[in-house]
Amino acid sequence: MAVARVKRLPSRPVILLLQVAVLIGFFLIWHVLTATKILSPFFFGTPLAVLERTWSDFASGVIWYHLGITLLETALAFVIGTVAGIAFGFWFARAPLVSIVFDPYIKAVNALPRVVLAPIFALWLGLGIWSKVALGVTLVFFIVFFNVYQGVKEVSPVVLANAKMLGASNRHLFRHVYLPSALSWVFSSLHTAVGFAMVGAVVGEYLGSAAGLGYRIHQAEGVFDTVGVFSGMLVLTIFVVVIDAVVTVIEKRLLHWRPQEAQTTNAQG
Repeated sequence: MAVARVKRLPSRPVILLLQVAVLIGFFLIWHVLTATKILSPFFFGTPLAVLERTWSDFASGVIWYHLGITLLETALAFVIGTVAGIAFGFWFARAPLVSIVFDPYIKAVNALPRVVLAPIFALWLGLGIWSKVALGVTLVFFIVFFNVYQGVKEVSPVVLANAKMLGASNRHLFRHVYLPSALSWVFSSLHTAVGFAMVGAVVGEYLGSAAGLGYRIHQAEGVFDTVGVFSGMLVLTIFVVVIDAVVTVIEKRLLHWRPQEAQTTNAQG
C-alpha cells in the first residue's frame, strides 16, 4: 500500500538565500529599467541613488532622530493596541451578552477609515507623538481583538468541560485552557499588527508633524525628491522586517508547549 510522502521544505539557510536572491533580483530589474529609461529616473529614482542616500543619512546621523521618533510611536501603539486587544478580546469572548450588545458598534468603528481619524486625533491630542500613537492603536487593536476573540471561541468544549469537571477554577481555566488556545492566534496577529502600528505612526507624521520618517517623506515629496521618498520607504521596510523577526523569536520561545510534529515508523516483523 503506497504511503503519501510529505514534501519537505528546504533548510533555513537555503530559504534565506532564496529571499536574498529575490531582493537582489528586484533591485537589478529596477536598475535596468531606469538605466534604459523604460522607467523615468525622475519619477522612480534609481536603486543606487536610493541606497547612497540611505547610507549617507545614516552615516551623517540625520535620520537617527526621526527614526527614533517613529519607532517610539510604533512601539507605544503596538504595546497599547496589543494589550487592549487581548483584554477586550478575552472579555468579549467570555461574555456572550456583552459581545452581542456591542457587536454592531465594534464593526461600525472598525469600518471607519483611519485617515479620517488622523485629523481628529491631531485636534484632540496635538501634533506631538500621542496623536500618532492613537492612530496606530486604532489599527493594532482590532487586528489583535478579533484574533483573540476567535482564539478563545475555538477552545474545544470537550477540553473545557473536562477541566471544569476536574475542578479547575476560572484562573486555572484562563492559564491552562484559554491562554494556550488564544496564544497562537495572538502571535499570528502580531506579525500583521507590527506593520500596521508603523503605518499608523507614519501616516500621522505625514499628515501633520515636525519630526519622524513620515515627516521626512512628506518633505521630500513636497520638493519632488523621489530618491528621498524611496529612501524613507526603504528605511521603513528594513525596520518592519527587523521588528517582525524579533516577534518571531519571541513567538518561538513562548509557544514551546506546542506538540512536535508526529513521526511514524514502519516496523518490519
